Amino acid sequence: MWKPDRNSTDPLYQQIANDLEQRISYGEFPPGSLLPSERKLAEQLGVNRSTVVLAYSELRALGIIESRSGSGTRVSSSKWGATPKHTPNWHRYAEGGSFLPNPPFLRRIREALAQDPTLIDFASGELAGDLVPVQEMNTLMSQNPSMTYFGYVDPQGYGPLRQALVRYLAQYRGIHTTESSILITSGSQQSLYLITQCLLSPGDSVAIEDPSYCYSLPMFQSAGLRLFRLPVDEHGVQPEDIRSLYKKHRIKMIFINPNFQNPTGTLMDQERRTQLLNTASELGLPIVEDDPYSLTAYQCEPPAPLKSADTLGSVLYIGSFSKMAASGLRVGWMVAPNSVVERLADARQQMDFGLSVVPQSLAGQFLASSYFAPHLDNLRMNLLYKRDLLIEALQKELQDLVEFHVPEGGHHLWCRIVPEVNDSKLLEASIQNGVIVAPGSIYGSSAGYVRFTFARAKAEEIPTGIFKFAQALRATIHY
Repeated sequence: MWKPDRNSTDPLYQQIANDLEQRISYGEFPPGSLLPSERKLAEQLGVNRSTVVLAYSELRALGIIESRSGSGTRVSSSKWGATPKHTPNWHRYAEGGSFLPNPPFLRRIREALAQDPTLIDFASGELAGDLVPVQEMNTLMSQNPSMTYFGYVDPQGYGPLRQALVRYLAQYRGIHTTESSILITSGSQQSLYLITQCLLSPGDSVAIEDPSYCYSLPMFQSAGLRLFRLPVDEHGVQPEDIRSLYKKHRIKMIFINPNFQNPTGTLMDQERRTQLLNTASELGLPIVEDDPYSLTAYQCEPPAPLKSADTLGSVLYIGSFSKMAASGLRVGWMVAPNSVVERLADARQQMDFGLSVVPQSLAGQFLASSYFAPHLDNLRMNLLYKRDLLIEALQKELQDLVEFHVPEGGHHLWCRIVPEVNDSKLLEASIQNGVIVAPGSIYGSSAGYVRFTFARAKAEEIPTGIFKFAQALRATIHY
C-alpha cells in the first residue's frame, strides 16, 4: 500500500492529495464513490488525522471531492464530466455476487499486517522465511536452468510432478496410487473449492470438525452447503457423531484433518480412525482428508493418513507443499478416483488452464532430490524449538489465565482463555500492543479461544510476543 514519503520536501498532506487525485483520475474511485473516512485513511497511511483533513480540504477546493454531513466524502460527479446515473454503483456490485467475502476477523488481521509489518505475527498460517529451503531450491534451479516447454500442460498437472508425487506418497505417506489419480492444484484451498463446487450441490449437508479451519473459508457457504459440526476432543472426532448426523441431516460428505488438526493440533487416535473408515463405508459417505501437517511430527514417526488404510476408495486425499516447504510456490495435490480427477481437472481448465509449469517443475525436483529429507529434519527441529519457546512463555506470562494441549506436530497451539473475554476487544488490544493472534471464533468455536501459530514468528520474537499478548489480555479482562 502506498504511503507518503516523510523525506520528501513536499508536505505530507500534499502528497496524500496528489495520490488521491491520481487514483481518482485512473478510475479507482469513480465519480460519486465514497472515500475512506478521515480517521480510517489516517490509520492506513500512518499519519495524523489533521494531515488527512488538510488533504481533503485541498481536493475540495479543486472541486474534485465533496463532503456532506452524515454522508461522508465522495468523488465529485460534475468535476469529471459524469453524472451519478451514468456511473456504476461499484459498492453495490462489490457487496453482491454469490461468493462471500472473508470473515471480518480475517480481514482485520490482514489489514493490520499490511499496515504494520512490524507486528509479531502469531496469526498467519505459513512458514517463516528461515524455515523455507530457499538455498536448496535456488541450487536446483541453477542446476536445471533450461526448460523445453512453457505452454499449457495437462489439466491434471505437470507430468513429472505427478510422477514424483507417486513416489513421495508411497515412501512418506504409505499411499499407493498412479499419476492418473493425482490432480495438481494451487493448494489445499483450491482443492476444497473444486470439491465444493463440482461434487456437491446447493442445499447439500456436510460434516465438518468443530472447531475447524474450514469455518474460516466462506467457500462452503458460497456453495450453498449446510454445515454440521463434529466436535473435536483430545482424541479427534467421535465416529458415532457421523452416524447421528447422517440420520438427522443426510450428510453427503465428511471433511476432516486427522493429523495435527488445524486449529487444535489434535492427533486422532487409531481406534477412532478405524471406526471412522468403517462408519463412512457403511453409509457410503466420502471423506475429504486434508493432510498438510503430518510430516511435521516432532519426535515420533509421522502418523499415517486415513488414505493409507482406505481399501474402498472412500477418501479424497488433499496434500500441500505450503506447510512443509514453500507456500509461495502454490502447489498442492489431490488423490482421488479417476472419474473425480477428470471432473475436477475439467473445471480447473475452465478456471485457469492449469498452474504455471515453473513452480510445478521445481516442486517435483525438490521432492525427488536429496535435499528433501534433510529439510524435513530441519523443519521438525525448528518447529519443536519454537513450540517449546511458546509454551515456556505462556507458562511464564499467563500461567493462571490460559489452558492448552501440547501439540506433537503441526504449526499451531490451541489455547483456551480461562476468564471470560471478548474476542474483538482482545484482537484490537493485541494489535495496539504490537502482536497479532487468530481468535478462535474464526474457526467456529465459542469466544475465549486463541490459535497461536508459531511457525511464522521468529524464534527471538516469541517471548516478547507472548509478553505483549499477556498485557493486552489483562487489559481486556479488566476493561
